[in-house]
Amino acid sequence: MPSCTWKGIRIWHFLEWKLTWNYLRSGGLGGSEFSLGVLVLLAFLMVLLALVTILGNVLVILAFIMDRNLRHRSNYFFLNLAISDFAVGVFCMPLYIPYSLTGKWHLGRGVCKLWLAMDYLLCTASVFNIVLISYDRFLSVTKAVSYRAQQGITSNPVIKMVAIWFFAFLLYCPAILFWEYVAGRSVVAADQCYAEFFNNWYFLLCASTLEFFVPLLSVTYFNVHIFHNIQRRQRHGSMQDCELPRSGSLFNPYCEKCWSYKPCSLPSTTQCTGTNSTLHLSKFPFGLVCQQATISNN
Repeated sequence: MPSCTWKGIRIWHFLEWKLTWNYLRSGGLGGSEFSLGVLVLLAFLMVLLALVTILGNVLVILAFIMDRNLRHRSNYFFLNLAISDFAVGVFCMPLYIPYSLTGKWHLGRGVCKLWLAMDYLLCTASVFNIVLISYDRFLSVTKAVSYRAQQGITSNPVIKMVAIWFFAFLLYCPAILFWEYVAGRSVVAADQCYAEFFNNWYFLLCASTLEFFVPLLSVTYFNVHIFHNIQRRQRHGSMQDCELPRSGSLFNPYCEKCWSYKPCSLPSTTQCTGTNSTLHLSKFPFGLVCQQATISNN
């Protein structure tokens, strides 16, 4: 659900930038560029998008709170994403809908700056959360044993979640709050509300690189690497490493790691040949891992 909501957030941002450009050129959507029917349709679609965003993310948050089985490492990042998207639907979208349709801001400069800071912060945090989720999946495939060992440690995901919000704040919020004081004047009219750097393409290029292009390349790299990793394991036929000989014991006397994408024909605990060790099969996102556990002789 959060990934679907993120697509909605991206659509919202495209719509937001498009409408902002329109009212900068024509003095608002209430001008002659759009008919009344188009304005009603736009209002309906925006309200619908806001409701879907709120409802979808509320379900994710409630599921995480009510079901303790969902409270593991990777789902903390989905919770972080759901919180940011939920706040967009509750706070940012409702304020933008009347402003985009009328082309006038009536809530004052203080609320304007708060709304802009929250809008940029929340949407940037959503993008960074997508990168973090992809990176977490990347680790679960490429470093599965160490990843599984850290599943019960909640401090690691919490630190990463806080870092997401910190870097998202640094990217846009200082510029939103202090740009006009550094520049010495404000270029935004009293009845308008958009960022002071809206027409500064130097800043927009740098910020867009960090907010869009770097996350896009990162997510692409992580998912392509995951795909090739899975293909490589399937191509090498790792299933043969988990097969039992006729005697019912393992070929490998040291119980080394073995991976499979099909169910292993092993019991949950199997005695290794020539050792006093027991083989435990642990489930991972993309297969089984054979782990050694020494047992005492009775």
